[in-house]
Amino acid sequence: MTELTEIRWHGRGGQGAVTASEILAEAALHEGKYFQAFPDYGPERMGAPIRAYTRISTAPIRQHCQVTQPDVVVVLDPTLIKVIDFTDGLKDDGVVIVNTKQSPSELRKEISFDHGRLFIVDATRIAMETIGKNFPNTPIVGALVKATGVVGKDAVLEEIKRRMGTKVSEKLVKANMAAFERAYNEVKEG
Repeated sequence: MTELTEIRWHGRGGQGAVTASEILAEAALHEGKYFQAFPDYGPERMGAPIRAYTRISTAPIRQHCQVTQPDVVVVLDPTLIKVIDFTDGLKDDGVVIVNTKQSPSELRKEISFDHGRLFIVDATRIAMETIGKNFPNTPIVGALVKATGVVGKDAVLEEIKRRMGTKVSEKLVKANMAAFERAYNEVKEG
C-alpha cells in the first residue's frame, strides 16, 4: 500500500518555510522515500505571506500541483492565525502544527478547530534562545517530525548538517540542530 503525506506550510517571506519544506523532503530522500518540495509565492518580498508544499511518499508521486487537501498544515508565523484560514481543505483527521505561545486549548478555541490533531510549539522563543535570530523554521521541523513521524529524527539532523554545513559556521549549524531537538522535545498536543 502506498503511503502519501501532503504538507502545506504557511509563513512569511524570510522565515524559512521553503527551506524547512526542502529539509524535510531531503530527509525523506535519505530514508529512500519519494518527495516533492516547492514554494508558492505571492508578492516576493520579505514579510509577505507565502506557502510551501511537501509531499512524501513510499511510491513515485505522479501529481504536480498545489496541496489543497493536506494531511498536515504548519504555521510558522503566529500573526497569520487571524489573517488566513490555514485549516482550509485540511483532512478531517489532519494535523495542525502552529508556532505560538498560546496553549493548545486556547488556540483550538480561537480557530474553532474541532477535529484533527493540534500541536503547538513556541518556535520563535526556541529560535531566539538557540540561534539568536527569529528563524522558526528549524524548530518547527522538529515539532512536525515529533507530531507526525513522517521522517525520522536522525535523517533530519543529518540533512540540517549537510545543507547548512557549507553555508554557515559550525556554531550556527549546531545551534539549528539544538533548536530542532528542543522543539522536538517541547511540542505539545491539545
